[in-house]
Amino acid sequence: MRQLTCFKSYDIRGRLGDELNEDIAHAIAAAIADIRAPKTVLLGMDSRASSPGLKAALSRGFADMGVDVLDIGMCGTEEVYFATTHLKADLGIEVTASHNPIDYNGMKIVGPGARPLDPDTDMQAIRARAERGGFSSAAQKGRVTQVNPRADYVAKILSFIDIPKLKPLKILVNAGNGTAGPSFDAIQAGLKAAGAPLEFITINHEVDSSFPNGIPNPILPENRPRTAKAVRAHGADFGVAWDGDFDRCFFFDQNGSFIDGYYIVGLLARQALAANPGASIIHDPRLLWSTVEIIEQSGGKALQSRVGHSFIKAAMRENNAVYGGEMSAHHYFRDFMYCDSGMIPWLLIAELVSTSNTPLGALVAARQARFPSSGEQNFTVENPAAALEMVKAQLGPEAQEISHADGLGMDFGDWRLSLRPSGTEPLLRLNIESRGQAALVQKQLARLKVLLAR
Repeated sequence: MRQLTCFKSYDIRGRLGDELNEDIAHAIAAAIADIRAPKTVLLGMDSRASSPGLKAALSRGFADMGVDVLDIGMCGTEEVYFATTHLKADLGIEVTASHNPIDYNGMKIVGPGARPLDPDTDMQAIRARAERGGFSSAAQKGRVTQVNPRADYVAKILSFIDIPKLKPLKILVNAGNGTAGPSFDAIQAGLKAAGAPLEFITINHEVDSSFPNGIPNPILPENRPRTAKAVRAHGADFGVAWDGDFDRCFFFDQNGSFIDGYYIVGLLARQALAANPGASIIHDPRLLWSTVEIIEQSGGKALQSRVGHSFIKAAMRENNAVYGGEMSAHHYFRDFMYCDSGMIPWLLIAELVSTSNTPLGALVAARQARFPSSGEQNFTVENPAAALEMVKAQLGPEAQEISHADGLGMDFGDWRLSLRPSGTEPLLRLNIESRGQAALVQKQLARLKVLLAR
């Protein structure tokens, strides 16, 4: 088999046809079975049109190698994390390309207990074995069983909040025609059965693999107006929108204003420390000043990790961290197998708005003013490594501190930047923050745009 280019930093993503197809999926399953020798593998998939075929190819690959398969059907990535642990499977795979273009798909893979596979050892070994091919089928094929653990998943998700503390709130939710709708409906039914006084307005809720309203990726500014307008039109207390496999959730305040994930990390960190005094919190290096200050003021221990779910989860396990947050809207919880969830955060925010009697916009306003940020800016460049070196050479003499912990980090005292290659797309991602100077952020952003356009 030719070289496989769908293996990325910490998961599998590829263009359908040449980079990822059913034959490749079958080979990946066989390679995993050959290297890791699992007895039982759990499979799920997102709502893309290509996902059923890829999942079926994985299922055949495992069964051919004598591995039993538990198929939980269409679900979010976090449901695979949960079910892999809950059903004691040896491995879990969600077929998903998350927010990538419609002609892409991929896989997110975890081991026992939803532990991520090591990008440098496990994933590369699987890649090499899949490329080599030449698999021998088992004498006895594995069994494929359809299972539905969603009720247990809902119970787990609802255990993160104190439902009697919820007050009457109107919440606008946008599933983006992705995978979130059915799972949300099950959570909503659980809330209703428990007497939660929440009202929900749903838009783009029906699963539609053609994505008539665009690929669900609310981090892109062009994808936000629909949710923002709906929040204002319905007088919602806040809005929530998910990406395709709903492992990320994004928030809009009561005025329909988009809230960068950076500021939500601070809110959730403070909540986690109120319940777990002195605990460790993991954060990523892209935007950090506000998060670190909140953690330290709340009596916690702020610890930095490289970007990416496998790195964050490893850091959380190593430090028994109660919560981990990435400004890209990934939120990780110790009591959810140290995994990221797109459903737990909005429930916690609903509880916070209820108990604080404060609108969501007011909860983040002071942090936005104290540490204004650019939001993530993406640049397509021919040579990312050369671009990083060029920015370092141009701005290095002005910097007080330079870090290579994850891409390029530069601290200039009153502002800082993070510039790093994407782990899943051919992009450089830029984030800038300052100490109370929004105009400075925009000035430096304009400067970087000129540099990166060369």
